[in-house]
Amino acid sequence: MLLLKLSAQDLLTLDSRDRMVPHLAARWRYFRGADASESERSAWAESLVSLANDLVAAGRGNVEMIVECAATLDEAVCPGDPRLIDVVLVGRHPERHVPSVQLVELKRWSTVSRVERATADLLHVPGTKKEKKHPALQLGAYYEAFTSARGPFQGADFECGGFAYLHNATDDSVRTLIDVDAPTGSYARIYTNDRREQLLSDLRKNFAEEGAASEAERMLQSMGLRNTPLLDAMIWSRGADTVFTLRGRQKEVADQVLKTASKVLPDPRRPALVPDERRVIFLVTGGAGTGKSAIGLQIKAELEARGRTVNYASGSRAFNGALQEHVGYGDRQFRETFTYFSNFVTPPDPLLDVLICDEAHRLRDRSTNRFWKPEDWGTGPQVDELLAASRLTVFFLDEGQTVRPNDVGTVDLIKDAAERHDARIVRYKLREQFRCGGSDAYVRWVKALLDVTDEKPGKWRPDGLMHVEVADTPEELERIIRTEALAGASARMVAGYCWPWTKPLGDERRLEADVRIGKWHRPWNADSESFCQDEAPPSRIWSVHENGLGQIGCVYTAQGLEWDWCGVIMGEDMVRRNGRWVFRRGKERKTAEPGIKRVAEPGSFDPKVKAGSVDDEEFERLVRHAYHVLMTRASRATVLYSTDKETRDYLKELVGKLELHGLRPTWENLPVEARKPHLPRPGRGRGKGRRQKSAGSQAPDLRLF
Repeated sequence: MLLLKLSAQDLLTLDSRDRMVPHLAARWRYFRGADASESERSAWAESLVSLANDLVAAGRGNVEMIVECAATLDEAVCPGDPRLIDVVLVGRHPERHVPSVQLVELKRWSTVSRVERATADLLHVPGTKKEKKHPALQLGAYYEAFTSARGPFQGADFECGGFAYLHNATDDSVRTLIDVDAPTGSYARIYTNDRREQLLSDLRKNFAEEGAASEAERMLQSMGLRNTPLLDAMIWSRGADTVFTLRGRQKEVADQVLKTASKVLPDPRRPALVPDERRVIFLVTGGAGTGKSAIGLQIKAELEARGRTVNYASGSRAFNGALQEHVGYGDRQFRETFTYFSNFVTPPDPLLDVLICDEAHRLRDRSTNRFWKPEDWGTGPQVDELLAASRLTVFFLDEGQTVRPNDVGTVDLIKDAAERHDARIVRYKLREQFRCGGSDAYVRWVKALLDVTDEKPGKWRPDGLMHVEVADTPEELERIIRTEALAGASARMVAGYCWPWTKPLGDERRLEADVRIGKWHRPWNADSESFCQDEAPPSRIWSVHENGLGQIGCVYTAQGLEWDWCGVIMGEDMVRRNGRWVFRRGKERKTAEPGIKRVAEPGSFDPKVKAGSVDDEEFERLVRHAYHVLMTRASRATVLYSTDKETRDYLKELVGKLELHGLRPTWENLPVEARKPHLPRPGRGRGKGRRQKSAGSQAPDLRLF
């Protein structure tokens, strides 16, 4: 956990725009479950700014300030739990050129006295009711945890120390803290206002002028707050048993699934005297970016390594297609373990040991396919077919991502099915957010913006984890996305379904530029199973193919995937009028060219949400959910554009003025450690023997949450 990560200079910029304290307060409420006190707020406003000013005065304004940070990677942070470090300063050591860290306790005390004459451990601070520990004792506990094997740098070579800063005090007023019998150690330094020059000197000794962003990035990556893109992590892991490193609640879920599998699945090597015939269903719920797919792919790899038969099913062609074509290219056995919900009308023979159902909110009433004969369609609930396919079933579900009227996957649906199958259901809820750069604030802001929750939308407050900006034109949005993609980042443009969608035309399979905004025209991603003119990729791999940059994706081809930068075009299906959202269905008109249609009345052109399919209330809900999905596809930056000027002005009002300094995570601004280009798909044959590491090679230490 952390509340804020910014350089000292950027923190002062944020504060000058009155954004720092409100942002910290919102993050505090999310993690702690209660409002930050006025005392806490005033401490942030005073002490953080004082420390940041001193860093700038020392010529170390580049040093990263990580505010209210947990000392270890897997530390539980609960209401009332005090184990958060006020500030972790991160930079590069000027002599050793390794990460340099200072743990800081900020105190606004102006005077203190001892509680007992014989010890300096307990202190009395005027104006407080409870006795206080000497700050060096707090720092000592943080230091031990931070530098342990569980700490953020996990045993790597780095410099670490700590100090308490009492910027309102003088040496005489807090003599108790600095007497000869006070605690000692590399973390026990005390600075007062009298010792400010010494503080500035020590900051220069501990931190170099450059390199802080790189070292902070290393720390965020090791803490799991910078996620490796799903497909890249899968490619790196081909050849290793372990796909991802899970922590906290995620690890708890995976461990419980594996433990249960060992109990309820028969082991041919050690037959049980009394077979355990229990059916078990795991139901894991959580929002976008909480690591559901990471858990699923991890347990798939581990169960397969134990000799279990496992399939990974999804309702998303884009997600499965990207895994099959990009990660499993050339490895037929690997590809065939990824399938779809509709593939279990007839139970497999023999039954699977485990079936993992990702994006279970996309379950259908029945399994159908327009290419099947009607007699081959499913006759009962699709969820029953999935439960009948294996002894152990794992569902990952987010009811907030239903975007089609025939998406029926809910918690209640699975609970009812479990009762019909006499199965024990085990439920878990994931809360920690690891998509969108780990920015819970951004995910909550998007939900409030779209009125998905009851929270009132407010101004976006930059947090150093996620960036948002609003483009004035579609040309500007495309320029930003193309610039980042060509520089090395992964990037795509997506849009609401607000234009007709033409199938590839003619023998050359030409893509029509359906998305038309003024003079700016671009095609949707190809509605095709094969490549089209100019090597435009089929829709199932549009998200990962290098030639997908020139086409516009929609919610159905973007759901479940992510990029560093995502440009989101809001169309006329959801516009702002008189302080509320207004939703519109569009009408199309034919053109002289066969098969091509244009917009007659702007609005939604999604054939799945036509007036005859869903009522107005359901239509509004599905449009909100679609934009929620589109706006949470980026891991570093989202660029918004609305075709409607009033809506665009509203977005600009909430997002605020574009920050052109270090808060904008362009490829050029990123530290080297953060520049991880999207990986090419592996060549044919690479998947053979994928559980054995090749001689002399080692998979890099990547973590996905």
